[in-house]
Amino acid sequence: MTPEVVFDWAIQTAVAFVSTIAFAIIFHTPREQYICAGLVGAFGWLIYIVYVYFTGDVVFASFFAALGLTYLARVFSFARKAPLPVFLIAGIFPVVPGAGIYYTGYHIFMNNNVEAMSKGVETIKIAIAIALGIGIVVSLPRFFFTLRRKGSTT
Repeated sequence: MTPEVVFDWAIQTAVAFVSTIAFAIIFHTPREQYICAGLVGAFGWLIYIVYVYFTGDVVFASFFAALGLTYLARVFSFARKAPLPVFLIAGIFPVVPGAGIYYTGYHIFMNNNVEAMSKGVETIKIAIAIALGIGIVVSLPRFFFTLRRKGSTT
């Protein structure tokens, strides 16, 4: 791993942070939650690009990114006493396969059926991987996401 790769990851993570905040603004996320929502999106994107760099598998990269960002979104949800979708909806934005959907449609309209099918199947796999990642973390018990203080009964 070269310093150029690490610099590229830093730039991409920063862009994911800013774009997630922009998406949070569009979805009327409360102002006090912008930074946390941006961190969720940046964290998910960092997991994605690191996994793709080492394995090249975008489906599993999307799955692990969804696991990581959903976990962080739940932590922020409990810590900031805000609903989970406040962080999750904006935070999932960087890993959603928008380009895959676009290229599937493009190849359909260009009558390139083999490419359309290939890209469409990959996009569906990514969408399912993201849904599974979110579902797994959301189904975990509450104690995984809260800090229990000594002597506390709640």
